[in-house]
Amino acid sequence: MNICVLVLEGVFDTGLATVLDAFTTANELAALRAVAAPPFRVTLVGMRPQVTSAQGFGIPVLASAACPVPDLVIVPALGYKMPEPLGAALARPDVADACLALRRWAGGGARIAAACIGTFVLAESALLDGHEATTTWWLTPFFRQRYPGVRLDTGRMVVSSGQFLTAGAALSHLDMALWLIRQSSPELAALVARYLVVDSRPSQSAYIITDHLAHADPLVERFDRWVRARLDQRFSLELAASDLSTSKRTLARRLHDVLGKTPVAYVQDLRIESAVHLLKTSSTSVERIAGMVGYADGVTLRTLLRRRLGKGIRELRAA
Repeated sequence: MNICVLVLEGVFDTGLATVLDAFTTANELAALRAVAAPPFRVTLVGMRPQVTSAQGFGIPVLASAACPVPDLVIVPALGYKMPEPLGAALARPDVADACLALRRWAGGGARIAAACIGTFVLAESALLDGHEATTTWWLTPFFRQRYPGVRLDTGRMVVSSGQFLTAGAALSHLDMALWLIRQSSPELAALVARYLVVDSRPSQSAYIITDHLAHADPLVERFDRWVRARLDQRFSLELAASDLSTSKRTLARRLHDVLGKTPVAYVQDLRIESAVHLLKTSSTSVERIAGMVGYADGVTLRTLLRRRLGKGIRELRAA
């Protein structure tokens, strides 16, 4: 399998290294354990003759025209964490050239995978329009604003849609690589995960800092504070809108535009976030915690935690 890793100026060092290490380990383990899987031939491709990583290391790359016809193209993250510098980076000429190359490779039938900030580069090419995708959780509002045609689901760690694969924040590069290896050989992917000591992480939800996302919009931030002060009470959208001097429709629309969530879904996120914090930092009973975050009983809370985070009470408390 020919894999081209698209390395742009300011590439996120850990993301690139993780991808390379995962496929190198897969090749080594396939030979060592006689696993029937095609070898992964990885080529680093750049839009410019010289590429420097976010940490200042020079990365040897081939020109895209010299790259073997790829079966798969991987776009690692760029080393930008906030909207303003990321927006400036996405306006660079080399990124525009990368978007053209991505469209050309996609037109030739290559599968394209991107992780973390790399999903912005893929979305910039317009290839994700109409597709489901995920991205790094803390830039969800910026992604939604910039790419309204993408059906974003940041709760999932990895999202496959057509010939495109996207993964969430930072170390989701490894989740993405394992997913791709699994398509060739589930046995090999399991071996790589064990050698690299990686647990299954189907969701980003456990890592999201909801308060961070709320600061992207003044009304959403005020709603966030309003809900947190009343987590143990029955939620009323009408009361929330009245107290915040807005309409139910405006409040619901703003939450959807910024976070892609309904008010009820956002309240549930806050309740689960608070419950997890209490489980990890106190010895309070599950029944009591359920009441403190607005649920009728511990059974309801247990069910929601398992459904949303894939973890039970014991696992959360052990963490």
